[in-house]
Amino acid sequence: MLPITAQSGFFRRRQYLLTAVLALLIILVFAAVMVTTSPVPWQLWWQSPRQAYALARGYNPFPQPLTVPASQPLSAMAQLGQQLFFDPSLSGSGQLSCASCHSPSHAYGPASDDAVVKGGIAMQQRGFRAVPSLAYLYRQPLFNIGPDLEGDDDQVMTLQQQAEQATTSDRAVKRADSTALSASNLVPMGGLFWDGRVDTLQQQASGPLFNPVEMAAQSPATVARALQQASYADRFRALFGAHIFDNPQQTVAEAMFALARFQTEDSSFHPFTSQFDAWLQGNARMTPAQIRGYLAFNDPRQGNCAACHLDKPGKDGLPPLLTDFQYEALGVPRNAAIPANADPSFHDLGLCGPFRQDLQQQTQYCGMFLTPSLRNSATRRVFFHNGVFHTLEQVLNWYVNRDLHPSQFYATGPDGKAIAYDDLPRQYVKNVDVSDAPLDRHPGDRPALDAEQIKDVVAFLGTLTDGYTTSK
Repeated sequence: MLPITAQSGFFRRRQYLLTAVLALLIILVFAAVMVTTSPVPWQLWWQSPRQAYALARGYNPFPQPLTVPASQPLSAMAQLGQQLFFDPSLSGSGQLSCASCHSPSHAYGPASDDAVVKGGIAMQQRGFRAVPSLAYLYRQPLFNIGPDLEGDDDQVMTLQQQAEQATTSDRAVKRADSTALSASNLVPMGGLFWDGRVDTLQQQASGPLFNPVEMAAQSPATVARALQQASYADRFRALFGAHIFDNPQQTVAEAMFALARFQTEDSSFHPFTSQFDAWLQGNARMTPAQIRGYLAFNDPRQGNCAACHLDKPGKDGLPPLLTDFQYEALGVPRNAAIPANADPSFHDLGLCGPFRQDLQQQTQYCGMFLTPSLRNSATRRVFFHNGVFHTLEQVLNWYVNRDLHPSQFYATGPDGKAIAYDDLPRQYVKNVDVSDAPLDRHPGDRPALDAEQIKDVVAFLGTLTDGYTTSK
């Protein structure tokens, strides 16, 4: 029989052992519950527990400060541009201003769910494309085919030469986890409008002004007369001289410059005040659904959305714009709500026409349109260049089921089968992206996202809406 002291020591050791085992069991149970109930997949817990733990609690595991444009008082030029932006008298109808289509309360996008808005002299004509947002254009690169290589001024090539060079280069598949590879692809990128046909905000502003189905101004002379009669005409004279209205061409050019200054200087065009911006800096939490959506957005095996809609800050702290500025032929369905589409011979081919004309012979680009920013996408009610979809759920459902269940989206041919990519002439169908996930699926494959995952991605996209305030 053991002495009393030996027995007490044995029992203490056994008690310590039992306590340690019990504590370990509690930790294991807690960890199991955390892993199985968290929005973070178990693989990430295994690979990076610290990162997974932060995400499971809704936090950014790698917060960093962002470099955003400082909010400053508007210059006199930008103040003039602000008055121009809201002035309907510049239009042929006297009813349509820039703000009519680019609503400030809708992230400078359309306020309605109309695929194309009404305009023209009598405000009864409809255009050809959905209204794009004017927000976050201050860092839009100039149109180019392939990345613009700084310091390579000795190798300046025309667009035609760039296009020819691109035909012999390989294109890297786009993956959300390796965007640097696809960033070097020799593909069209940059520019303004859905087809990138202009490079400056001045050019962009003059397009709708003289478009007969939009603001429908008759000529520079009529615009100059309207400006001369405007309540802010003295501002024009103060900025540009007493004789500014003597030359209508110059008058309009200066007006467009003022509009561009307004869009560049006014922080409401690029506020970076979304929940996502706060989260990137460690100042906000996401809900479990938003975290699941964020992970699916960045997973190349699921949404792969970040392959085109880049969502990581730059090395210099610049916040992401949620676009790679590149062009894609996605093959979205034809939209019968666009009057021009009543003519079966009409096709909007994006980069190769009908509104852009310098790349018409580069048929490898037919059907390509600009990848827009996803910032404030939850405030929109029309999506893609032809406004064929009206909710983010519809957009994501189309992305994951386009080639799995084409009859859901496309018109039916005489043989009873869906005419895939029915808004493209058949000779350009080969341009449609079928290599980048989730567009790489085939009939019988499992969709990249299920219905619940689509809801999660939509929840994440809601974090990109500006105007978020942190609760104290």
